[in-house]
Amino acid sequence: MRDGNRFVIVASKGGAPTNPDWYYNLVAHPLVTVEVGTEKFQVRATVATEPERTRLYNQMAAERPNFAEYQRKTTRTLPVIILTRIE
Repeated sequence: MRDGNRFVIVASKGGAPTNPDWYYNLVAHPLVTVEVGTEKFQVRATVATEPERTRLYNQMAAERPNFAEYQRKTTRTLPVIILTRIE
């Protein structure tokens, strides 16, 4: 999902009780390359904190209702990761 000029992803793992492995990779190595369509660029990944995390998660769940279902399936708080382009 986009949030202004940033991208937002959620480490949902389909509502599993643990975070996906890629989440830990991003936390350990936050400078990554992403591809969107034909464009390829560098971003810095940061884990969203409150209250921004809730705002972004609610926006994601409103646009993609399966994310609300993922949260209902687990007791963990699903991490929201912000990808900010490095200029």
